[in-house]
Amino acid sequence: MAVEYIKKLFLTLLLCLLFQVSHGQVLISLLFGDKLNSDKIEFGLDGGIAFTQLQGPAASDMTNALHLGFYFDFYLKNQLQLHTGVIVKSTMGAKGIPPYALGNQDLDNLLSTATVRRKLGYFNVPVLLKYRFKNSNFYVEAGPQLGWLHKAYDEFSDSILDENDLLYEHKIKDNIKRLDFGMTGGIGYRLMKGHGMNLGIRYYLGMVNINKSMPNDLYNRSLYLSVGIPIGAGKAEKDAVKTAY
Repeated sequence: MAVEYIKKLFLTLLLCLLFQVSHGQVLISLLFGDKLNSDKIEFGLDGGIAFTQLQGPAASDMTNALHLGFYFDFYLKNQLQLHTGVIVKSTMGAKGIPPYALGNQDLDNLLSTATVRRKLGYFNVPVLLKYRFKNSNFYVEAGPQLGWLHKAYDEFSDSILDENDLLYEHKIKDNIKRLDFGMTGGIGYRLMKGHGMNLGIRYYLGMVNINKSMPNDLYNRSLYLSVGIPIGAGKAEKDAVKTAY
């Protein structure tokens, strides 16, 4: 029952993700996924929800955002695989940050009681060594992750008459280092006797102070709930069997 519930949860998350990204990216993956698969390589879509936080600010809360990308699993010897790819849509950051002065008296007065959510958009590239337990569909994985910042802003929001009708975005990209680096580790389960989707939990520990000019040191932290869907792996496997005969 628990496995079925988790499966439904991850499927729901994935459907939400597919509506958040461009149809072109998904369509290309679906059309050409089987061309990228072989008996040594598996290609697929990887997505889910991430719970993120910044270590550094004295007062901030964990926030969440959807993430989506693609992955490659390179089969090594025995139960070892090398997992990599690109998390194309990956937003890190935190919420509940107290408002701060923006250098504009009118704005500062208007946003004096606002709350701030920091949104940091990255292209993340994990390089993980994955070990699948013998005679089991469970696996563990660990390795480094590299991130490249492409957008960063603080979202000031406040309520007037119990409605969220005050919103201001303050760009902070010049205050954040472009490159992030850290370590990722996690566990997962492969459905359908090892031929279906991957359900996984990963934790990312940022090791680089991403702050360039703001008062506090900032380190990214993220807990990922993810589902990996092989694209065209089944067709590639059937073609390999036909070729063998």
